[in-house]
Amino acid sequence: MQTTLTLSASNLCIERSEKLLCDDLSFRVRAGEILHITGENGAGKSSILKVIAGILQPLSGDLDFSGEDISLYRDVLQAELLFLGHSTGVKNVLTVFENLQLYFPKATDTEINNALMAVNLEGYLVTEAHQLSAGQKKRIALAKLWLTDKKVWLLDEPFSALDTRGIKVLEYKLKEHVECGGLILLTTHQKPSSVLDVKELHLSL
Repeated sequence: MQTTLTLSASNLCIERSEKLLCDDLSFRVRAGEILHITGENGAGKSSILKVIAGILQPLSGDLDFSGEDISLYRDVLQAELLFLGHSTGVKNVLTVFENLQLYFPKATDTEINNALMAVNLEGYLVTEAHQLSAGQKKRIALAKLWLTDKKVWLLDEPFSALDTRGIKVLEYKLKEHVECGGLILLTTHQKPSSVLDVKELHLSL
């Protein structure tokens, strides 16, 4: 396991639409760990992930990735980062298969087929994405987890569009990822099952 892989925040302050979401927030996640971020709607769960991903800028505070200041060496984190937010990033004019092929051009047909099978979309390979439901589009995005080699996963409400089977499959994928030396930050409104050993970070309004 790559034990030097760490992601930490110190005294982080985040504002959105002139509303203070987080003040003096600190946490640390290491290789092999999952940080489960909870809180009511509007508490700043998604904003924390966006700050780490570089989509939003914090008012103050420091972010560190494996000993490097992210503000100075963001490319070090970006090389290891997969962010799945509320927006699926799915291209409606492309088929389900083509959507994954766009993000993973080096993936083999078998690898893409297996990823879609994992999220129960194997029957939709040549279906154009505009014909799918919102939940099915979310599952196309989640299929990236079976194709990526990135070590740091930021997942915003990954269980929201899944049935019981899908939740179970995803939980075992997350477990496999951290057991192989990755780290995960995820937001949900409910606690994951006992399959996952998580650290809790609760945000208050």
